[in-house]
Amino acid sequence: MTEQWQYLVTDSELEDYIRLYCNDFTRIAKTGRYDPITGRDREIDEVILILLQKGRKNAVLLAPAGVGKTALVVGLAQKVVAGDVPDYLQDARVLELDMARMAAGTNGPADFQERFIPICKGIAERYHNPENPRIIMFIDEIHQIMPNCVGSSYKGLSDVMKPYLTAGDLHVIGATTLDEFRMYVATDEALDRRFQKVFLNVPNVVETYNILKSLRPGHEKHHGVKISNLLLMMIVYLTSEHMRKRNQPDKSIITMDASMAYHVKMHGKGQQTTLESVYYMVGRETGLNKQALHDPRLVSRVQRHINELEGEMGIYHI
Repeated sequence: MTEQWQYLVTDSELEDYIRLYCNDFTRIAKTGRYDPITGRDREIDEVILILLQKGRKNAVLLAPAGVGKTALVVGLAQKVVAGDVPDYLQDARVLELDMARMAAGTNGPADFQERFIPICKGIAERYHNPENPRIIMFIDEIHQIMPNCVGSSYKGLSDVMKPYLTAGDLHVIGATTLDEFRMYVATDEALDRRFQKVFLNVPNVVETYNILKSLRPGHEKHHGVKISNLLLMMIVYLTSEHMRKRNQPDKSIITMDASMAYHVKMHGKGQQTTLESVYYMVGRETGLNKQALHDPRLVSRVQRHINELEGEMGIYHI
């Protein structure tokens, strides 16, 4: 006899909550709206291994801001859409809980939890039905749901989630910095035990350069201008040297995008982005004079580095 599954939160109710308060990474990935995610294959594989486990099947991504924690989860969604995951995760849904949207218009914790609890309950009660695809919840800045996170609009939600995590009815990926994890999450030993830690290193120069290369086609299509390997590596060198308080690859991605936008603004489409545009945007962000940023010796050194990596005939090589 086939088991009948009756849910307290109906399918239509759950989908309404997901539509209102979540970003469906897998649905967006199917439309091709995300740029390719590169350089995080090892960490994505770690997360997949954790999700496959019976017990501690929740992961927390630990890294400084700008290193790519959310991008890693997007990369997981892309793998799901491509079918490049084990059978257990085939057709899984990767949902980001949008806490700000969920909190909008609420008057206090009780109102917020009225929106949060049905999502938790609806996902948890479907976990044991083998006909349902896995649903993976992603919570960015997960330390903010802890009761001891003073000033957070979401504090205390961990107490709502804990029974479902204890029962093993949820797949959760959290993201925060190591310091914030130690300060807020690790103090709750019961919750700390439910999560396995995945550490993300800050990409080095070559890794950041390769990330920019993977993002280049989407940016060139958007802006209608080209950007060379030399300029990509110059961006990595200049941001590493002059934007010490920010992390790769975020600062290089932002600078690449802004430099291309500035070039279009000044010169129009259909050309190669220039070093002048890169210098302008780095100078704008750091307060340095763009003329002072130009160092022919640095350009030559970067060119040699490009030649070593790409060969003399590397694409977009100038």
